[in-house]
Amino acid sequence: MKKSFGGKTLIYPVPVWLIGTYDKRGNPNIATVAWGGICSSDPPAVAISLRKSRYTYENMVERKAFTVNVCSAAQVEIVDFCGMVSGRNVDKFEKSKLTALKSETVDAPYIKECPMIAECKLIEQVEVGIHVHFIGEICDVKVDESMLDEDGLPDILKIQPIIYAPEKRSYHTVGEYLGEAFTMGNKL
Repeated sequence: MKKSFGGKTLIYPVPVWLIGTYDKRGNPNIATVAWGGICSSDPPAVAISLRKSRYTYENMVERKAFTVNVCSAAQVEIVDFCGMVSGRNVDKFEKSKLTALKSETVDAPYIKECPMIAECKLIEQVEVGIHVHFIGEICDVKVDESMLDEDGLPDILKIQPIIYAPEKRSYHTVGEYLGEAFTMGNKL
């Protein structure tokens, strides 16, 4: 038997990212976002949802670009802090001691200290209830070389991305390796 929770924002996993943008004056900003995920393979695209009242919303509308910065579990305090204060009032890069680097492909900053980033140009925005769904084409993905596996690909267990449990308001990270996708199902 399953317990019904009704219509809620309760589904796993929920990635937690720092979204990098520039404001109208060219100042870098970062915001913690948990409502997001991959939404297209061709073109490669990611979607994030923001409320119109958010500072990052203004920046994305103005600049038509953003970065998705995947933090590691060791950076969870920074991620939490960046979701608690507004870039209108606080320089989050300065307070969190992070380094903003200018993207070579889009008009947005990325975070030097994050193990994985995606540089995105805004291609669509759609209002959904109290949020605006921003869709960004992924123009480039950068991963620290120390976070690659023996085949030169990103290693999720090394990166240790942060995930969020909305019902408990708690952070977690990924667990053990279960097996190779598009192979294990052949047993059935």
